[in-house]
Amino acid sequence: MTDAVAPQASAVEVRTIDHIPLTERHGRARSLFTIWFGSNIMLLTVATGAVSTVVYGLPVWAAVLAVALGNIVGGVVMALHAAQGPQMGVPQMLQTRAQFGSFGSLLVVVIVVLMYLGFFASNLVLGGQAVASLLHFGQGWSITLIGVLGVLGAVVGYRLIHAFSGILSVVAGAILVLAFVWGLGVNGMPAHVWASGGFSAAGFMGTLSLAALWQIAYAPYVSDYTRYMPKDTGVRPAFWATYGGAVLGSLFPMILGTFVGAAYPKADTVDGLSQFTHGIDALVVAVFGIAIACTNAMNLYCGALSTITIGQTLFPRWMPRASGRAVVCVVLFLAAEAMAILGRADFLVNFTNFMSLLLCVLIPWTAVNLVDYYALRHGEYDIAALFERDGGRYGRFNVNAIVCYVLGILVQLPFLSTTMYEGSAAKAFGGVDISWIIGLAVICPLYYVLMRRTAGVGAQAPAVTGELFAPATKVAE
Repeated sequence: MTDAVAPQASAVEVRTIDHIPLTERHGRARSLFTIWFGSNIMLLTVATGAVSTVVYGLPVWAAVLAVALGNIVGGVVMALHAAQGPQMGVPQMLQTRAQFGSFGSLLVVVIVVLMYLGFFASNLVLGGQAVASLLHFGQGWSITLIGVLGVLGAVVGYRLIHAFSGILSVVAGAILVLAFVWGLGVNGMPAHVWASGGFSAAGFMGTLSLAALWQIAYAPYVSDYTRYMPKDTGVRPAFWATYGGAVLGSLFPMILGTFVGAAYPKADTVDGLSQFTHGIDALVVAVFGIAIACTNAMNLYCGALSTITIGQTLFPRWMPRASGRAVVCVVLFLAAEAMAILGRADFLVNFTNFMSLLLCVLIPWTAVNLVDYYALRHGEYDIAALFERDGGRYGRFNVNAIVCYVLGILVQLPFLSTTMYEGSAAKAFGGVDISWIIGLAVICPLYYVLMRRTAGVGAQAPAVTGELFAPATKVAE
């Protein structure tokens, strides 16, 4: 752990995965609202909503209800992780060492890096389409341009990402309202939209699960954006600011996507949105396309921190600074660009399958992490031990966590329903996917019991440092 390293007087963030000392903490909980609200108003969120009417074929009313329920439920899981940053002062994936052990955590961290690459690549596809439609560049060059903007944001780091998201909260938020008013009030929806689609339980649950995962997928890096905040920020303010920003910022672009998908099911997301907002389409596509650069910076920044976590686990003396993070960002960008170019042909189907499989591998991790933090250790961790090669008090491997993680994936497989794979239970339920609900229901109590009975964790746990719905503590400036 390297608290002694002083930050440079520079706009570029110096620290990477090392602990943030209390003297460098700053900000208020309300900034968490803007980073999640602003960063979610973008083309990929619109495309996610469009899946409900294009891929699953739902009527608009069912699609809107499904994305609303999914965001509301998934947002709870995501926002519960937000409080861990101010308390511990380290990135989210580094915290995983406390549950899985120093080497056991690599199982999850490697998967999370692949997740970042998948989201980054998905954003590159849509951002490339936006740039190509506006500037008439080739799509390959357009993808590269959007990617480079994300790299620049990730290289500068934490403060720039927060600042850009704050601006987007106002600008993109206003354009989102304008898009609804223009599409529904000025242009009007095609007559067939309100009667299109057909309700199915499989489609409804598929959409609900997709929206829930949109939120849960932020869980592996939500603390990365709270670790600089004062320790007395409090659980409740961090939770509600994160929850409100993420849910509202995701829900309304997804609803916009359901309308776009129902109105123009054969068009890609950018073309459909352009037709829906005809007359101001260049403005809408430009703002939502620029917003992708912000979200890409977030994905790349957190992907770099997770990659550095892997490297530091294997080589404990290695603690890179800004230049090391920049190199890692460039490498990850090149990998994501290759994925984007190869997978752009059938984007919505590929993205839906990616999200479904991602849900399967993230659920057991989030169950283990939240039970360990809130129910067993109550937010009290040995930060120094997280940086020890042998894991200190947490060891190299926590067999209980690893078993729960693997079992959590296995118990979901029969209930999983995608275009690539459909489990036996999902077939019996008519294609309805409830895999993530089963995963949470099984792993949360299992991990708790195993850790209490075999490891004795939580038997004499300290008092909880801030109840979720208790009166908020004073937030530091």
